[in-house]
Amino acid sequence: MSAQLDQLTAQAANDPDSLETKEWLDALEAVIEFEGTDRAHYLLERLVDLARRRGAHVPFSSNTAYVNTIPAHLEAHCPGNLEYEERLRSWMRWNAMAMVVKANRVDGDLGGHISSFASLANMLGIGFNHFWKAPSENHGGDLLYIQGHSSPGIYARAFLEGRISEEQLTNFRQEVDGKGLSSYPHPKLMPNFWQFPTVSMGLGPLMAIYQARFLKYLNARGIADTDGRKVWVFCGDGEMDEPESMGAIGMAAREKLDNLVMVVNCNLQRLDGPVRGNGKIIQELEADFRGAGWNVVKVIWGPGWDDLLAKDKDGILQRVMMETVDGEYQNYKAKDGAYVRKHFFGKHPELLKMVANMTDGDIWRLTRGGHDPHKIYAAFKNAQENKGTPTVLLVKTVKGFGMGKSGEARNTAHQTKKLDDEAIREMRDRFAIPIPDDKLADIPFFKPADDSPEMKYLHERRQALGGYLPSRREQADEKLTVPALSTFKGVLDPTAAGREISTTQAYVRVITALLKDQSLGQRIVPILVDESRTFGMEGLFRQIGIFNQQGQLYEPVDKDQVMYYREDKAGQILQEGINEAGGMCSWIAAATSYSSNNRVMIPFYTFYSMFGMQRVGDLVWLAGDIRARGFLMGGTAGRTTLNGEGLQHEDGHSHIMAATIPNCIPYDPTYAHEVAVIIQNGLHRMVEQQEDVFYYITIMNENYEQPGLKAGQEEGILKGMYLLQQGDAAAQHRVQLMGSGTILRESVFAAELLKNDWNVAADIWSCPSLTLLARDGQDAERWNLVHPNDAPRLPYVTELLKDTQGPIVATTDYMRMFAEQIRAYIPSGRTYKVLGTDGFGRSDSRVKLREFFEVNRYYITVAALKSLAEEGKIPASIVADAIAKYGIDPNKPNPVTQ
Repeated sequence: MSAQLDQLTAQAANDPDSLETKEWLDALEAVIEFEGTDRAHYLLERLVDLARRRGAHVPFSSNTAYVNTIPAHLEAHCPGNLEYEERLRSWMRWNAMAMVVKANRVDGDLGGHISSFASLANMLGIGFNHFWKAPSENHGGDLLYIQGHSSPGIYARAFLEGRISEEQLTNFRQEVDGKGLSSYPHPKLMPNFWQFPTVSMGLGPLMAIYQARFLKYLNARGIADTDGRKVWVFCGDGEMDEPESMGAIGMAAREKLDNLVMVVNCNLQRLDGPVRGNGKIIQELEADFRGAGWNVVKVIWGPGWDDLLAKDKDGILQRVMMETVDGEYQNYKAKDGAYVRKHFFGKHPELLKMVANMTDGDIWRLTRGGHDPHKIYAAFKNAQENKGTPTVLLVKTVKGFGMGKSGEARNTAHQTKKLDDEAIREMRDRFAIPIPDDKLADIPFFKPADDSPEMKYLHERRQALGGYLPSRREQADEKLTVPALSTFKGVLDPTAAGREISTTQAYVRVITALLKDQSLGQRIVPILVDESRTFGMEGLFRQIGIFNQQGQLYEPVDKDQVMYYREDKAGQILQEGINEAGGMCSWIAAATSYSSNNRVMIPFYTFYSMFGMQRVGDLVWLAGDIRARGFLMGGTAGRTTLNGEGLQHEDGHSHIMAATIPNCIPYDPTYAHEVAVIIQNGLHRMVEQQEDVFYYITIMNENYEQPGLKAGQEEGILKGMYLLQQGDAAAQHRVQLMGSGTILRESVFAAELLKNDWNVAADIWSCPSLTLLARDGQDAERWNLVHPNDAPRLPYVTELLKDTQGPIVATTDYMRMFAEQIRAYIPSGRTYKVLGTDGFGRSDSRVKLREFFEVNRYYITVAALKSLAEEGKIPASIVADAIAKYGIDPNKPNPVTQ
């Protein structure tokens, strides 16, 4: 007997008044029997409260016993035809295995996963057959975040339903020729099937929480009726170690998200071994979630354990269950009944007596709760009916259930892609798959006749729930009209003499105008992460309010101010606090509302650019996969625009990251009119055209005069480059200066220095999107490669520069790599110099930072002169003169190395 059991036994033996203890326990039993568990809970809480007030130390425990939360006599039994459901589930298990094994026999490097679905199959079957509603006339549909590694099982179900062909199953993970299936849930690759990408672990739970809150937001604002809809998210117990998985559970409870159900598949194994070999992951998660305020339902033991627990009058079995660690539980399922008898029940002589009449086979058939349809149904029903709190179901399963010695409960289960003939035969026999021995070597898929009773049942259950899932809506049914560009006249016109504004202020004016628009105003979703005053957006607080389901239960400290902090039950702003990941998840929920809710929403998420792309880059990449539509606004962008904040705040690389996402449309505008043109075009593409793109727009807090939009500039702004200012035609030499963001203005000042000090004319090119220029160049380059007999296409940047004169200097507030993207498309034979802000940022004034990073007007001037000297247009001595004139220290260390 273990030390812990010795201690517990000793405590019972040392009870100073066992008769009194028995009277208290009998009284509690009577209360439970005649008045129910709620009454018993109330009385116990009163007793504990009294004890604490009298000075007793009664520590809080958020854990309950290691048994099912719902006792057997209170379980709601599954109303379905369990015989049909078991056969259907067995066929799905077989087909899921067959698709992975067949693919890997063709190409052993394709991979795939069998064991995750094997442990989840019962849960998914109960959900699909009895709970999860598809969108219909009377219901918006439940939203399913499927555990990514279980995708073969989802395909296997869709195959039986007739939604996926045998050819597609055969081509699992072979997508290039358009016949296969994606490895995991990817809406980008299967746009009418998968709703949510989930296999980047941790992002599914985080997204689901904010998705559930967004449904409440839509309902509160009267945009969509979301009552009765649920968000179900499936995660692995190992996945819960991802910070994102648990990071927002407090918010979910605080926001009373009773439309959220998280199902944690506790098979006790992560990819390489036990999740908590020396502990108990279910108990750990129970404490976390219960402490956060969730409704926690544990489904640990199958029905065979109910009788044993009923016989456990002294609680010995429960104590052993609690004492046994997960590493042991995994071992039990990897062995046999005799091993379980010896090593589990053998921990106490009373337990050996309890199972004395059971054979080793009987002991082996004691299942875990996650493999019993009634236990699962009861838990799902509890979650479906729970009000006021989110629900987490902690369901214990066996990883690789049904895979036998090839993977069941073994550390290798996750990596098992290939099964030998013996393992395949064992699985065929275990699940009674009607495939003869002479066909087994081919591992054929199995699909019964459409008129078989099981197949009829399969379709009947889904029709009763509104249709088939998963399924994705590619376009919203509604049509919204985007305001004309002239709506933003106040931003398009030049500023008055002496008047200066930043592109951030211009953006706020655009947002303000949009909020007043009759068609789009209610669909705008401003999302902030506690920096609204930094961006000058606090005026929106009073104007449209901050969404809070409770309203505002306090008087704000700034109530006497015009722009006071106002929370409202129907508020339009989503204020996420200091929480970039949460802000991004809210943005994704809004940016995919056209698909999830058949309502077009237009999210504008405004954040410090340094803490957007860099901090939540995985979520931004996911936004591309999920076909998001909306605006990401990177505030105080650039390495030198945010003076005084230092290394961690200065962004010189977000546009490099944005360039990696194919359907992200990135811009780094310099002027207010560029901001307006870009946003209006984005609205047209995403709202009217319902194009699957999203925009990343960087905005700055530096004030300067705005030149206003001139006729004909719109096309160049959107394509990424246009002529802003032409140099003096009479000058002896000429250069081309390119730039974006606030640093473009340094090029403008450099043009004056070149003209006044060195008689060199400079044409100024505004380049709001060097990335779009690069993509256009790549498109032209590829077209020319595969069309050798046709006239070659010219990239847009080449077309603009081919008739200009002089060397070209591109300067931005980002790493040199940003402008280096277009080097290949600069006209042949032309000098192209790039200045950028490589290296770590630091704190100082803008003037000093631009000097440090060598992107100010003086360095641009010297770079232009050096280029002319390299081309033999001017002597090198002029470059030396310029360096001396502008006080540039030639011995200054390279900022990249500092």
